[in-house]
Amino acid sequence: MDGVLKGKTALVTGASRGIGLAVARELAGAGAWVGMVARGGGELARAAEEVGGHAIPADVTSPSSVHGLVGYVTELLGDTPDILVNSAGAFALAPLAATDPDTFDRQIAVNLRGPFLLIRALLPLMLARRAGTVVNIGSVAGRAAFPENGAYSASKFGLRGLHEVLVAETRGTGVRATLVEPGATDTALWDPVDPDGRSDLPSRSQMLAPGDVARAVLFAVTQPAGVEIPAIAVQSAG
Repeated sequence: MDGVLKGKTALVTGASRGIGLAVARELAGAGAWVGMVARGGGELARAAEEVGGHAIPADVTSPSSVHGLVGYVTELLGDTPDILVNSAGAFALAPLAATDPDTFDRQIAVNLRGPFLLIRALLPLMLARRAGTVVNIGSVAGRAAFPENGAYSASKFGLRGLHEVLVAETRGTGVRATLVEPGATDTALWDPVDPDGRSDLPSRSQMLAPGDVARAVLFAVTQPAGVEIPAIAVQSAG
């Protein structure tokens, strides 16, 4: 789909690795200008150089950082981005009774508060232009309960609720929204868990690849202007 997004602009969070990096690569490969957002450092710079994107260090859980990010991007582009992909993610497993409050708060902050802050900042601009696409990266854990997923599911169920309200509020405005809900995906978020060493989790070889999720995002954002894909569930066929 080379060139299908030529002239379009996109902002992708969590873009230094995993699904976010794969999405940035897919959108850039389709011709879009891609602003790649992560907390910074050499990893983000290397990722942007690899993809041909524009590295933008920012903390999506901070209102002041998001305000600065949106101001920088809109000034740089002279307009609001055509596409926002909320892909930054935090993940940890623990039984509810053993979940540390800080761990719970971190997952809510990254997985739910971050998308809320960015939508809140960019949606008025998209509505004024009567165009724009918001893609939220959810999870199968946002529609099904799994043991040890208390914090993660709380954040992803919350994101699904936020997304559904966004769809309802933007109907007929020219702004579109898609929730992509992948099953287990082989990213660095699994490194501390070592799923290959646990019988109750899928092995990494059975998981989706980040690129599988990124292609679903590309499908959603390349639909004709009058077509909205409210949700896409992506799962491994293995």
